[in-house]
Amino acid sequence: MLSHTSMFALALALALGATTATAKDAAKALTPQQQRMADCNQQAADMTGAQRKSFMSACLKGEAVAAPATQTQQEKMTSCNAQASSKNLKGADRRTFMSTCLRGDHTATAPAH
Repeated sequence: MLSHTSMFALALALALGATTATAKDAAKALTPQQQRMADCNQQAADMTGAQRKSFMSACLKGEAVAAPATQTQQEKMTSCNAQASSKNLKGADRRTFMSTCLRGDHTATAPAH
């Protein structure tokens, strides 16, 4: 068994080790620019080429840049369906709207009567 002195020394060593680890972690804290770089890099993970370069440039300057949203086909269908329903579209008008909306044409509007 450990004596009280040995247990105290062990507890002290563990406490000092934890304090040292915390100090090292604090020293590893990212600067604001490094954090911005990490955040922008994470947002641009699925981008390549000119799109990535343009996004990173704007993001690193601190400009508000929305990463292009990518929707699954199911999400597109749900969104377009909700829009068509809110516009009370039926029959051919609904089919035309849905077709345009699902292609990703953001200018999809209800046909005029």
